[in-house]
Amino acid sequence: QVQLVESGGGLVQAGGSLRLSCAASGRSFSSYAMGWFRQAPGKEREFVAVISWSGGTTTYADSVKGRFTISRDNAKGTVYLQMNSLKPEDTAVYYCAAGTYGRRPAHYDYWGQGTQVTVSS
Repeated sequence: QVQLVESGGGLVQAGGSLRLSCAASGRSFSSYAMGWFRQAPGKEREFVAVISWSGGTTTYADSVKGRFTISRDNAKGTVYLQMNSLKPEDTAVYYCAAGTYGRRPAHYDYWGQGTQVTVSS
């Protein structure tokens, strides 16, 4: 029902900023909670942030709280992740996902292909 494509990844210096976008197509994008996850080589997929279908509720991982902001534009079918004060430990492939509101991957039914974020020290 939903197809997701991430973009906006790249190389940035520590302390810098980057904004990721996730473009959605298909049926009823606005009815899904949208999450961001990340995965570094050899590590398990990690929850980053989630936003409710209305955009009125958000939850962040402690590791990114105060630095990252998730938002959505339902008219454009797009969810964003604004990343500030980036650290080398933020380096990972970032994935967007659509589903129900939660911190675990099992809450999500649809996934994008991922976009690489690399933070240099």
